[in-house]
Formats: sequence, C-alpha cells, structure tokens
Amino acid sequence: MRKLPATFAVLGLVVIALSISSCGGDASGKEGGTLTGSYASFPDYLDPGLSYSQEGWLAMYNTYLPLLTYKHADGAEGAEIVPALAESLPEISADKKTYTLTLRKGLKYSDGAPVEASDFAATVERLFEIESPGSPFYEGIVGAEEFAAGKANDIAGIETDDKTGKITIELTSPRGTFTNELAMLFVALLPPDTPARNLSTDPPPATGPYEIVESEPGRGWSYARNPQWAKSNGEAMPDLPDGHVDKIEISIVRNGATQVNEIERDKTDWMQTIVPADLFNKVKDKYEGAQFRVERPINLYFFWMNTQQPPFDDLKARQAVNYAIDSEALERIYAGSLSAAHQILPEGVPGHEAFDLYPHDMAKAKALFAEADPADRDITVWTNNESPSDDAGAYFNDVLGKLGFNAKLKTINADNYYTVIGNAETPDLDTGFTAWIPDYPNPNGFFQPLLSGESIAPIYNSNFAKMDDPKLNAKVAKLSEEQLGPEQEDEYRALDREYMEQAPWAPFGTNTLSTFVSSAIDLDEVIFNPTMGQDLTSFQLK
Repeated sequence: MRKLPATFAVLGLVVIALSISSCGGDASGKEGGTLTGSYASFPDYLDPGLSYSQEGWLAMYNTYLPLLTYKHADGAEGAEIVPALAESLPEISADKKTYTLTLRKGLKYSDGAPVEASDFAATVERLFEIESPGSPFYEGIVGAEEFAAGKANDIAGIETDDKTGKITIELTSPRGTFTNELAMLFVALLPPDTPARNLSTDPPPATGPYEIVESEPGRGWSYARNPQWAKSNGEAMPDLPDGHVDKIEISIVRNGATQVNEIERDKTDWMQTIVPADLFNKVKDKYEGAQFRVERPINLYFFWMNTQQPPFDDLKARQAVNYAIDSEALERIYAGSLSAAHQILPEGVPGHEAFDLYPHDMAKAKALFAEADPADRDITVWTNNESPSDDAGAYFNDVLGKLGFNAKLKTINADNYYTVIGNAETPDLDTGFTAWIPDYPNPNGFFQPLLSGESIAPIYNSNFAKMDDPKLNAKVAKLSEEQLGPEQEDEYRALDREYMEQAPWAPFGTNTLSTFVSSAIDLDEVIFNPTMGQDLTSFQLK
C-alpha cells in the first residue's frame, strides 16, 4: 500500500450506547466520549473503492468491511487474516482457482438496507467502472477483463446466491495472494446502487462499528457509531471489536509542530502523522511509554526513476544515481527514525536478505554519469510538502545537481501528491520520492504493484518507474500464482537482486512510525495493526 501522511463543524449526532464485546478492550475503562485526531493531509480518497494510501485505509478500516479482514492486533498477529462479513475463511478448490465463501446472516448497512451476497459482485464491478487502482488485483477473476472492456454486462466468474449468502469466485489461474486481496478495502461491500464516482464527500453506508457522517476534503471528517452495529452487525461479527468512543472527529492540521503542540496541550487526542523529525527525539525522550510509542511497520522509502524516457532510460544513469545517494545523510534528515536499506524487499518480508549493490561512492557515480552522457539533463524532481519528505526531496535534487543534471525540485501538496504523480498526463514525471507500505505482508506486495509492467496505468499508477521488463514480469507473474514457501522465498530473494541490477529505484531506507496521544488516552490499549495502522476501535479515554 503506497504512502506514509482546519477544524470543521461537527453535526449533532445521536449517540448509540453499545455493550462491550470480548474484543472491545479493557471493560473497566471509560466508555463513550469523543476522540479527536489530526492528519497532516486529507487521505487520497475516503472511498474504499479508490483509496490506496495508509491514511485512507486507516480511516476506513472500521467503517467499510470486506468479506475478510486483518485481525485487530499488533505485530505479527495483526497480519493474520480473519473473517469479517464472511462466516469463515474461503474454501479453496484443489486446483487453487475457485474460492467459496458464505456471507454472515442478518447484516445491514448503516442506512438499514440488508447486505446481500450479490453486493460483492456489484462492488467488484464498480472497481472497474471507476478505474480503481485496486482493479488489477481482481483482473484474474474469470470474465473481469471482458467486463472492464465493455464486452460483458457482469463478471462471469462471480456467482452469488442472496438466499443462502453463498459467494463463489472463479479465477483464470491460481493466485497465491488472493485471500489477502479479499481482505483489501477495495472490495469492502457497498450497496449495489452505489454510484460509480468518487464518494469522498458523500460517504456510502458502512458495515463496520463506525460510519463516516461528514467529510470535507482538505479540512477533515467525522464518525459516529453505526446504528446497525448494535442492532445486528456486532452480534453477527462477535470477533470484531465494537470500539470505545461514541464519536471521532478528525481535522487536517498541516503543520507537524502544531500537531505536537496540540497533543501536549490536550487539545487533540491523537496525531496520525509521524512526529516531525526535528521534534522526534524530544517527544520520544519526554513521553515514551506514557503517551508516545515507536511503531515498526513493513515499509520502504525510495526515489524512483522513469525508465521509459531520457535520461533514465539509460541503465548507467540510474546506477549513477544509486551510487550518488548517501543513506547516512538521509538518516540525519529523518533524525534517526530511518534505517538504511538498499533493496526492494525490506526487513520483515519473506525473502528478505540484506545486500547493497550500490554503496555510496560519488566518484563512481560521476564516472557512470560521464559514460551515460545523457543528452537530456533537464529533469524534474517530485516530492510532497510533508516533513521530512520535503527535505528528502530537496536533498535528492541537490545530489542530482552535483551529479550533473539540471534538476528542478517540484514540491506539491501531500493531499494529492500520489494522484498527481500517478497520472500519466502529468508532464515531466522524471524522478521523485515515495514511501510504500505493502498491501499485505507478502513479497508480491512490492513486486507486482510497483515494478510489474502490467501495473503501469494511465491514472492511479503505482509503477512510478514504469518498469516493464518482460523476463522479470514473467517471474513476478509465476510467483504470484504460488503459495509462499522456502522455494518461493528463495526465488523472491533472487528477484530482489535482479531488479536492483536494473536500478529502477534508489531505495534509501525503512522508517518507523509513531503513535503520540494526549494524556486523556490509554496508550496501552491502542493497537497498531501492521497493515492498517492505529486501530480506531482501540482508542479509549481514561
């Protein structure tokens, strides 16, 4: 999953009192009240069919539920896939191409409409209608490509029975990560009449313990308890938590220092944004244990280079950039929260084995640049305005200038950064910064969306380097069909090195995240899910 990132009027809401489930946390703590939080930027979308960011997935983890979800737990336990709207994990056929699930009985959307098995088919079809960045994950369903091309009225490989709740999904070929993909927010069920457009300002009905009741892009959004959770959904899904607070109000506060200050003054209960680099150690030293905690998700920070146009269609130019990057300088920019990494698969991902093909060597970088001798040296370097992404981009721009490029830094608002650089019509997409938290804890979550040629898209593109090597594409496709095991991990380990030999990126590190809360929050109860981030159902007022 890509990306690591105005007060508004709150509507009068009816508060629904809920009983505490066995997963709801410490029953002796305070229940109810309002949680206030801040983000540095508005998520890319507050539409489960469109959002492809850490911010967006966190925001909707407890509102829109897929058939499967990730366990509400920290660390490795939180990577476990558990049933959500489905009664159990899928039954998979012997040939690994047919998945069968059954919808739980009695489920309703927050507006009172029943949740039906056929809603899954409608939800997947909507992904193709809105050209969702998640649609490639489901192209392997029989008939999906025909539907996307307008050659069919529905997706033939999805069969549903609203009477029994049975859902059968037939794939064109085995896919080792399909269970993970059934847990992605892209396929969180929505009513069949959900419009095929961006609904960030008009949130659709929810199935989880909370619903989004107001959304003002650029300013914030708010939640209330889903009234149907107390009536039906909570009882139907007893293994999922109810949540403690009655309302949640999120504001966009673009200045990280202001966010920290508001936490310290107990004006805001939680900041989703990483504590700014220049304040990180100060906050850590003062509040660790009581209000502050370092989180270690699987992630990778890197600079991408557009391999399909000059000057970075030249391997030597890309290798020169890799040698020119000094990870120690970037570690200083990130004030010690970043650990150097120089490969595709970071620590914590199966198949990871540390190596570095391009240790920092400016003399070697300049020699390779001279050999490449690019005719086009005018390049645009992209980054966003969140700290320290802006400083990392400025450092990269400076390094490219010293290497011999005429580099121009373009810093844009973090709210729409990935939308802009993911649009093929955006001019001068030469190189830039990105951070990536994988869609799921599987090496395929790096290779397929970020480096496979099939992932290059006109909009919502995540293959920023536009890497399209037929030999490597075939290896990614083959591995994506297989369940992980020692043999597959060895193949992914080799693939990591093969891609870095092509140098489409200059990876520079893995970062920590932070949970920083006010004195009103019980930090011990806050769950950080490795895929979704802080679990809003776990926040509890003291």
